[in-house]
Amino acid sequence: MTETTFAELGLGPDILKALDDAGYKTPTPIQAEAIPHVLAGRDLTGIAQTGTGKTAAFVLPMIHRLAKGRARARMPRCLILCPTRELAAQVAENFEKYGKYLKLTMALLIGGVSFKDQEQLLQRGVDVLIATPGRLLDQFERGKLLLMGVEYFIIDEADRMLDMGFIPDIEKICTKLPAKRQTLLFSATFPTDIQRLAKTFQRDPVKIEVARPTDAATTITQHVVHIPTNDAKAKRTALRRVIESCDVKNGIVFCNRKVEVDIVAASLSKHGHDAAPIHGDLPQSVRTETLQKFRDGDLKLLVASDVAARGLDIPDVGHVFNYAPPPKDEDYIHRIGRTGRAGRTGESYTIVSPIDEKSWGFVLKMIRKDVEDFMPEGLLEELADLPPDEPSSRGRGRRGERDKGRGRGDRSSSRTRGRRDRSEDAPKAEDAPKSEEIAELKEAVREERADKPKRERAERSDKPRRDRGERGDRGDRKRKDDDLILEPAPEKVKGFGSDVPAFLKR
Repeated sequence: MTETTFAELGLGPDILKALDDAGYKTPTPIQAEAIPHVLAGRDLTGIAQTGTGKTAAFVLPMIHRLAKGRARARMPRCLILCPTRELAAQVAENFEKYGKYLKLTMALLIGGVSFKDQEQLLQRGVDVLIATPGRLLDQFERGKLLLMGVEYFIIDEADRMLDMGFIPDIEKICTKLPAKRQTLLFSATFPTDIQRLAKTFQRDPVKIEVARPTDAATTITQHVVHIPTNDAKAKRTALRRVIESCDVKNGIVFCNRKVEVDIVAASLSKHGHDAAPIHGDLPQSVRTETLQKFRDGDLKLLVASDVAARGLDIPDVGHVFNYAPPPKDEDYIHRIGRTGRAGRTGESYTIVSPIDEKSWGFVLKMIRKDVEDFMPEGLLEELADLPPDEPSSRGRGRRGERDKGRGRGDRSSSRTRGRRDRSEDAPKAEDAPKSEEIAELKEAVREERADKPKRERAERSDKPRRDRGERGDRGDRKRKDDDLILEPAPEKVKGFGSDVPAFLKR
């Protein structure tokens, strides 16, 4: 089969010129198969592994079709939904790169950034609106935009949308769109819920699957590092030794939890490595700045949660390090897919402690191949001599330090301050009362408490008592000086049952 070129796919000359400027000559398999169907106006479901060029597969034909026509105020013509802010920003970069010779307008609607500039664009009218589901619904409900003019609807990384719980939002958004539209759905995997979504909102879609979703790119060399302990300190040491044993130009370290991201990034920085964290709890401005530094080569190691595992196009990542196997097996493919992109080679290393062996077994079953064992020289001896984490590292003391790093340290320190302040206000030893005085005070308190019920009963007996009627057998009991005395119940009046009116008793 002869190799297809972009010119043969039917794209316009302005788009071909932009592709030539970017150095792209031949399309990837997903692009070669998808672009003709999209240009023909067909609904399409594209399944391809990460790093195969899915973004260009829908951006290129979309801007070709949008070249004709004009957007109206607050009514975008094309809507692209992305699961994360970073992926949405990346799609926007692709739009600007491939459409730089076309007079098309674009707005980016994501959380964590000011909406003022984007609102002005929407008011004038944009051809393409790239958004995350939550922010889109928020602005729609505020009346800032209308969706009745959407001609092209694209869902990118649909399986990631499912993982993040966005499917109900997508279903709600689809009900706001016109029935006559072209719907494209791209995903790395095709689980049952995504199949249902495609069946519900697409009309006779073309399905394209260019690679098995569980196949890792052949350009990636995979390694596994088995360590004999679950100790967190030993794991961080193993990670540093693995990084130091590789010729790392740049790399991404993936952690399963956000708190681990902060701890691992701090540990690497403390031991002289150029590392910075990125995860969903950080402000968007910090996340954007960190990613840009990594792209520009000003940052060597990016320590990330799975927010960076999908869709981020950083072509020249040399290494990927998994601090542990991911909770979901398929995320392993997405993580290591950050390297070995666009024909380049890459390496991945996964650290597996005894507690991770079960998860690693599932990964091996999924990828259906053996992974090469790797052990830095002298690491096992170093781990054997390494003292374990102190108990305080999992207790209150170290947790306070971690909270401080996450912006919550003031809470624990304020409690400590409160205890410290109270101790400073406490009387000194020489001012404390003597034991005889304490005993007298305690005796006075006991007498006061003992006399209180008697005084209250005496006060109640002096007041006129309201007629409350009889309350069953509870009226048979009277309390006198804390002793319980039982008295016979009064004879019941026949004909009234147990409820006798008070005026008859009088």
